[in-house]
Amino acid sequence: MATHHVILYGKEGCCLCEKAFEALQRLQQSVAFTLETRNITDDPELFRSFRYRIPIIMVDGEQVCAVRVDEAKMRTLLA
Repeated sequence: MATHHVILYGKEGCCLCEKAFEALQRLQQSVAFTLETRNITDDPELFRSFRYRIPIIMVDGEQVCAVRVDEAKMRTLLA
């Protein structure tokens, strides 16, 4: 059962966002959590806040990674 909720903020065409999504999908193979993606270009406020720092990963409402995914840190947080 998924106990954590992860949100990946990014945008289409962003190679770092695609890598972050792939890393999170790999983690889902061994750790249960829900994964939601949000495109920052759909929301002007999100775009203003995050456009130079994507991808942003939030776990249960707290930012835990920006720009690069620390898979070891994510595994520890989600375990």
